[in-house]
Amino acid sequence: MPDSAFDNNVINLDEIPRVQQVPKKDLMPLYYQVNLAIRASLTFLLFIVLLVLKYEVFFVLKPNYHNAIHWAIVVVAAFGTFSMLYGYLYDRAIAYQVRELDITMYSGVFFKKVVTQPFLRLQHIELKRGPIERKFGLATIQVFSAGGSQHTFSLPGLTLKQATSLRQYILEHKDVAYHE
Repeated sequence: MPDSAFDNNVINLDEIPRVQQVPKKDLMPLYYQVNLAIRASLTFLLFIVLLVLKYEVFFVLKPNYHNAIHWAIVVVAAFGTFSMLYGYLYDRAIAYQVRELDITMYSGVFFKKVVTQPFLRLQHIELKRGPIERKFGLATIQVFSAGGSQHTFSLPGLTLKQATSLRQYILEHKDVAYHE
């Protein structure tokens, strides 16, 4: 008669709790706005530099340079528009959820990605804030898995309070093992 601690019972796949059943939490709307403003500013800056090169009067450009600058303006405008649109959609696709034993991050516009990191497999967790994030009161959490030198995922667009609370929760629960 086998010991019940070593049984390898069949699991009904329909009874397994699904990650999709837990509601996702979106990032702060301010994060989307800040990223959109950064992308728009960079596009505008490149556009202005190209316009100055095209219409400057201090030295004469060859006609083929004028034509190249004209096409560069078109490319910057098209790429900038695409970058703003895709970047906004990508930022909106980022979501996360925290459960008792793990954290899950969703991302991707065309190719969806779902990464679930069990707390027991965490090596460490970092709270990062760049100058723009500090200006707007935002923070990024980086989750590092045991056995890897790269972070498992970065969760941007959290308020400092949310990021601090989430980090503290994970640190308090990362060494907790549930046994029956």
